[in-house]
Amino acid sequence: MKYGQKRFDYFLDQFQLLLTKSSKQKNPGLWLYQNNARTPLFMLEGLAKLYSGIHHRKKFEKIKTQFKLLEDVLGAIDYYDSFAKEFSKNKKIPTTIVSYLQAQTREKIQSLNEILIEKEWLGVEGKRITKIKEKLQSTNWLKEEKEANKINEFYGNAIYEIAAFIKTENFHFKNVEADVHELRRKLRWLSIYPQALRGAIQLSNTKSKSKHLAKYQTTAIISSPFNKLPDAGSSKCFLLLNKQYFYALSWLIAELGKLKDSGLSVIAIKEALQQTKTLSDAAAYAKAYQYLGKAQPMLSKILKNADAICKTYFTEQNLEHLVIGTAATK
Repeated sequence: MKYGQKRFDYFLDQFQLLLTKSSKQKNPGLWLYQNNARTPLFMLEGLAKLYSGIHHRKKFEKIKTQFKLLEDVLGAIDYYDSFAKEFSKNKKIPTTIVSYLQAQTREKIQSLNEILIEKEWLGVEGKRITKIKEKLQSTNWLKEEKEANKINEFYGNAIYEIAAFIKTENFHFKNVEADVHELRRKLRWLSIYPQALRGAIQLSNTKSKSKHLAKYQTTAIISSPFNKLPDAGSSKCFLLLNKQYFYALSWLIAELGKLKDSGLSVIAIKEALQQTKTLSDAAAYAKAYQYLGKAQPMLSKILKNADAICKTYFTEQNLEHLVIGTAATK
């Protein structure tokens, strides 16, 4: 059975349905953004990223690039739109800042519409998904047991790269976007692969439980839909992850997300200020803190908090204990 192709088809069909519906709208890009097209794109990008590492690199890198282009633009739309809506509720923030962010949102939506047409994603002539399916159909997929072992190796290498990234930074982040956001992005793929693989990765309990993990097992984390993995279904070989350590990973991703969003709110206002008037970096930051009020932590404080939680998490070697190994059913 071609499990790899079935995984791609599952999310390609989801995205195709969204594309078909969006093509009937006056503003397809806006409709896709408002109807969560980013989720299946994340899954497809994750699959292509993984299979480029375990299978046919050149083929899957090309496919990944196509999904990533759309996902990146949707991410930019979400960035500007979310802050525009958030800041519009704050009377201390000038309307010129909100207007700038709204203008950037419209610009990114227009960029998405142009890509959808140029790259043949939309309409009667929309051939992109058909072409991708044809490439997948011609793929000589790995047998299930070999693929499970390759996934194990790929996942382990991804963990190693994150550990190396952290070691390079020495638990001292200097930039919200280049450090905190980048680390969170790397960690997040570890939680996306299990969803995207549709059963090829499963969570498992172990008899021995480490006391230090209790702080990560919050109600929000345990009940999160992101931590409920797809059933193994007909899969007979899969990668096992330790459930408690997976929850710890999810907790770190969530906490870094909160810090990242807090920091980016300052950066978004700074950008808007400097694009609408002549201000130095120092002056723009000062204005941003003034508008956001006393409750807004300084970027230095945000980075310090990120340092602290990452130092605890990685010193405990939680990532290193995440993978149990491959398993097979009879």
